[in-house]
Amino acid sequence: MKILVTGGAGFIASHIVDAYINAGHDVVVMDDLSSGSKRNVHPRATLVEMDIRSPEVEKVFRTERFDVVNHHAAQMDVRRSVADPKFDASVNVLGGLNVFEHARAHGVRRIIFASTGGAIYGEQDVFPATEEHPLRPLSPYGITKLSTEKYLFYYKAVHGIDHVILRYANVYGPRQNPHGEAGVVAIFASKLVRGEQPVINGDGMQTRDYTYVGDVVRANLLALSVKGSNIYNVGTGRESDVNLLFRVLRDHLNPSAAEQHGPAKAGEQMRSVISHAKIARELGWKPTVALEDGLRTTAEYFRTNAG
Repeated sequence: MKILVTGGAGFIASHIVDAYINAGHDVVVMDDLSSGSKRNVHPRATLVEMDIRSPEVEKVFRTERFDVVNHHAAQMDVRRSVADPKFDASVNVLGGLNVFEHARAHGVRRIIFASTGGAIYGEQDVFPATEEHPLRPLSPYGITKLSTEKYLFYYKAVHGIDHVILRYANVYGPRQNPHGEAGVVAIFASKLVRGEQPVINGDGMQTRDYTYVGDVVRANLLALSVKGSNIYNVGTGRESDVNLLFRVLRDHLNPSAAEQHGPAKAGEQMRSVISHAKIARELGWKPTVALEDGLRTTAEYFRTNAG
């Protein structure tokens, strides 16, 4: 298959590009490199440096004739979405629509979309949340992800384009960017390997569903063969607190580092965890990388790439 991966120079999507190429697919990466890096791009992938909002996107679709679009490009800084919701929507909604419209016009039959299992459910009623949980996003970022999901329903109903929506838990692993609104794993690992002091927000008992990037990649491989359209959570179904992350990473990278706590973040969600029962039942996907193993691999990546 010929596959367009938007955001394919970034953390998660670059691993997906690697897997698609290793599976024998022809991959084009579209990325403006605002947060991604050329060094993440597989040498056999074609890199198109382009903003997904650009009118030049049409030429790429017309020239390449894609079978599948895997859409990962996004403004993913939750704090920036709160500070500037118009910019957030311009990238995540209008940029997504630009990609989808050209996909429609040039015969794409399947779109795989990276959504969010953390931000889309909001404060959970049940733990872990299934795909049927009420959708109550509390940030513009979460709202734009939900809006994009609804647009994909429209493209299926009106234009017959199938979609697979993957709602990710908190993904971590090698290549994660420790700058800006990064995941806590990348922030802690980057600081520890440089001898800097990480600060844990509040008491550190807030929990998330930390899912290793390699497991997320397998879900994206399975999504290529899903019949029809569907939504799947991609997570471990297990909660882990921030204190545990810090202690495991500290043991690997800087055992003498102090455990320092700072003020709690105003409005921070205390618990977030999603069920993978549906994707396990229908696609046979289950997480395979235990948290401590994934953190060890991630710590080694940051140690090796500290410079």
